[in-house]
Amino acid sequence: MILCFTSTPQDSHPRYAFEYGVNDQHTGDIKHQKEERDGDVVKGEYSLVEPDGNVRTVKYYADWDTGFHAQVINSRDQVHGKIIAKRDIKS
Repeated sequence: MILCFTSTPQDSHPRYAFEYGVNDQHTGDIKHQKEERDGDVVKGEYSLVEPDGNVRTVKYYADWDTGFHAQVINSRDQVHGKIIAKRDIKS
């Protein structure tokens, strides 16, 4: 009996990038994602509109040495500028 095995060599430095979005007004499904990989480093972000209108964005980064890191940003937590007094300035 003779056994033969073949294998495809693994890429020692994999690279990719992708991006997509959905904006379905009928179902209310609104989201976006993009990601890229360069070797052992993956970074990207995704966002979605929640039922209450809040936009949640997650930015992430992962590598072999430090693991996975994520930052979550909610639009309702953002500081928005507001006019508290209006005064006409004459020159």
